[in-house]
Amino acid sequence: MKVLVTGFEPFGGEGINPSWEAVSGLPHEIEGASIVKRQLPVTFNGVRELLPRLIIKEKPDVVILAGQAGGRPNITVERVAINVMDSKMPDNEGFAPEDEPVFEDAPAAYFATLPIKAIVSALREAKIPAGVSNTAGTYVCNSAMFTTLHTIAVAGMETRAGFIHVPFSHEQALDKSRPSMAIETIKRALEVAVRTSLRG
Repeated sequence: MKVLVTGFEPFGGEGINPSWEAVSGLPHEIEGASIVKRQLPVTFNGVRELLPRLIIKEKPDVVILAGQAGGRPNITVERVAINVMDSKMPDNEGFAPEDEPVFEDAPAAYFATLPIKAIVSALREAKIPAGVSNTAGTYVCNSAMFTTLHTIAVAGMETRAGFIHVPFSHEQALDKSRPSMAIETIKRALEVAVRTSLRG
């Protein structure tokens, strides 16, 4: 078994991205499955080009994408990705699309194929605040989730995939009145998500 877990580079003027800080600290093996860790660019074009190549090359059994959702107080497991790119804030290449599709002639949306309710339940049992989210937004995180699920569907793969948003780290929140979570807790949450997905 193989699990592809991704996090993002920093964006929006932040010095770190807690998603990658947590992903990079994961062990190389969980529940007997090899863990492939990759950092993604915070660019619409970058994730649409990189993720299909990565998924086809690695042929993972599970894909868990992680990204920062500053302002959210808990770990949020995304239910759905929509075929829309729309952002007033430019990505790390300066691109700010408005009402553009992630892919032409693709479905309007894809539902996550991870066991999202089971992941949330397992996280809460582990005393980690968590919930299901019904919007991954319209920024790069949503595009990464949509790209992943679309790639899997077009290729006819049986890979289970989805997206998990994480809060600011404590370090990021030092000068903000915003919720935050320790990197170690975020890392533990991703480990729980991997284990639950493998068992599910």
